[in-house]
Amino acid sequence: MFFKNIHTRIKIIILITIFLFLVIIGKVFYIQVIDYKKLNKYATSLWSRNLPLKANRGIIYDRNGVELASNITTTSLVLIPNQIKDKEQVAKSLSSILNVDYNDMYKHVSKKTSIERVHPEGRNLSYEIADKINALGYEGVYLVKEAKRAYPYDTLLSHTLGFVGIDNQGLSGLELIYDNYLTGSDGSIKYFSDAKGNKLSMSQIYEQPQNGVNVTLTINFELQEALERELNVAVSEYNPDQALGIVMDPNTGEILAIASKPDFSPSNYQNYTVEEINRNLPIWMTYEPGSTFKIITLAASLEEKIVDLEKDNFFDSGSVVVGGATLHCWKSGGHGAETYLQVVENSCNTGFVNLGLKLGKEKLFNYIDLFGFGKKTGVDLNGESSGILFDVNKIGDLELATTAFGQGVSVTPIHLIV
Repeated sequence: MFFKNIHTRIKIIILITIFLFLVIIGKVFYIQVIDYKKLNKYATSLWSRNLPLKANRGIIYDRNGVELASNITTTSLVLIPNQIKDKEQVAKSLSSILNVDYNDMYKHVSKKTSIERVHPEGRNLSYEIADKINALGYEGVYLVKEAKRAYPYDTLLSHTLGFVGIDNQGLSGLELIYDNYLTGSDGSIKYFSDAKGNKLSMSQIYEQPQNGVNVTLTINFELQEALERELNVAVSEYNPDQALGIVMDPNTGEILAIASKPDFSPSNYQNYTVEEINRNLPIWMTYEPGSTFKIITLAASLEEKIVDLEKDNFFDSGSVVVGGATLHCWKSGGHGAETYLQVVENSCNTGFVNLGLKLGKEKLFNYIDLFGFGKKTGVDLNGESSGILFDVNKIGDLELATTAFGQGVSVTPIHLIV
């Protein structure tokens, strides 16, 4: 009986040993095979460091491939404080080269962090300053390449292009709207160090940055240049508060040129007021259409067949009273007897008032809606005006409103915005 019990116990011990052995093997297999990538990532993060490499921002082209917003390569200063042995000397040398306060630089070199970016004094350094820092040969002092946004034609198309911040993030215009596309993925140079931050003799790993997506506009550079040149001449000659212009392909609706004065330099946006850099006048400014709106009244009249331009006649006395208000023709004394074709040729105000009355407010306003007034165009720029704003409460007379639309001129207190 005694020997039998011993034999049983030995079997139990052997089984337990085998079980524990299998558990250990299973755990090792799980760590080495199944959970290897996760644990290796955790372990590597404890002794690996990354020197950031900024990706180039996507280039903005005109329709023919002219670069309107590009990039230039610059250098920035990055410190590894744990690798800097003589912090006082390094701070003194760097503060002298960068022309910054010694105490501020000492805070950078002695900061309790794995990587310290000297900002903003150490950003976008000139080649001369970068060479001076590189010549020092200090451990823990690194120069990394970065891309800085550049606008080759300075103020050209400035309100539409917008600008970027010091970290190349879009802050205005197309730079902001398409920021997710234009911004690339940063890369890095990965090196390895011990717990004290000392660099280990191991191969560095280069992770290439992925540049942003390039964007091509409908803008035609030559037309844009011509438009801005003419606006500059007008501003110089007449000294207006503002000037704007748009060139559009009527067949496709593509914007070929768009400009607003005063403009600004996107590379130096800090030197301008918020109003100056955000006033993209062709997009959000409201203005009265004047006689250009007569084409809408004419088109509606022809579509409704209320007039025969060659056969029907109209007498222009020079003015007409509607709703208690006197509306005048631009020609003193009027044009006299004329066909409606001549009303169009002469841009006769009272003749178009008569067409507006013939149409009536409901039909005219319906055509205004059908022509797309009061609707946004969907242009990919911020702050677009929604078209005509017509406040009937300020007028109190829909008949007068209709005739004002009819003649295409502003009559107080009518307020038309296109």
